[in-house]
Amino acid sequence: MARSITIGNSTITDSTDAYVIAEIGHNHGGDLGLAEELVRMAAKSGAHAAKLQKRNNKALFTKAMYNSPYTGRNSYGATYGEHREAVEFGEKEYRHLAGVASETGIAFFSTAFDFESVDFLAELGMPAIKMASGDLTNTPLLAYAAKTGIPLVISTGGAAMEDVRRAVDTVLPLNSQLAVLQCTAAYPATPDVLNLSVISTFREEFPDVVVGLSGHDVETESSVIAYALGARVVEKHVTLDRTMPGSDHHFSLEADHLRVLVDGLERTRRSLGDPVKQVLPVEQPALHKMAKKLVAARDLRAGETLTTDSIAIKSPGDGLRPYLLGELVGRTLLEPLAADDSIQLSNLG
Repeated sequence: MARSITIGNSTITDSTDAYVIAEIGHNHGGDLGLAEELVRMAAKSGAHAAKLQKRNNKALFTKAMYNSPYTGRNSYGATYGEHREAVEFGEKEYRHLAGVASETGIAFFSTAFDFESVDFLAELGMPAIKMASGDLTNTPLLAYAAKTGIPLVISTGGAAMEDVRRAVDTVLPLNSQLAVLQCTAAYPATPDVLNLSVISTFREEFPDVVVGLSGHDVETESSVIAYALGARVVEKHVTLDRTMPGSDHHFSLEADHLRVLVDGLERTRRSLGDPVKQVLPVEQPALHKMAKKLVAARDLRAGETLTTDSIAIKSPGDGLRPYLLGELVGRTLLEPLAADDSIQLSNLG
């Protein structure tokens, strides 16, 4: 079975462009207007999907963590719970943003961090559900999400191969629509810890699963390399301004960077082209000029037996190729040839 996943109107396979997910996360800071602007930016910059994160905060965190002090430039509340609630969207906001995404022609979905959030996204008819790196070992949640039948995209930051294998083995018997993303859980991630070669490992280990990259680096080159290695889903955080308050803005892509990413990925797909090595029409002019053919080394008479001394190799390359030299030696000319005349098989007896 060829690896494939369908998200909304897009079917992603080895032969398609990269499916680019613009991860808004909570870079909207709880402001619906800002979230809408980010969705529109993602669409205008060429992304295929915009994504949020959904949590049932009181069910997700221990009371101690929920009530712990959380202050500083990136805080939206006095406690961690207040901070998380301040940036959490509900049904009204999700439906509004789904409408904006539909209007602008991109998909819209979210990461589910708990069982209630899976239900929330499923009831809204999300075209996909993302599972965060932190839940890769949360097989009960993975299985619960898989049973919805909604395509799943899973990040693998902070995981060993056995963790990834366990997650895939949990999901695939329940849901064949799966993409697994190489990810490094560092914010930002520097080039030396991206380990893009894992993409090749995933492709070999999971031949029926679409493979991708969830990149937390601040550049776009790694995503282009990832595509060349076989990644077909690329997720990058996005923002309107990297200097805004919030823990994710500083490693997110602004509009211009996102457009560079999308364009670079599309060029990479075109550049990889066809794996079959063949002569291309575009190469013909250069081949005519640079390639060689077999010609008469001097004036040759009819009835003469060809030797290596009577055959020369010269440009342009519009005749018999030099690899045929051995087949001509010892053959008899049926007609005379002037020096530099092309030798044709029809000339020979």
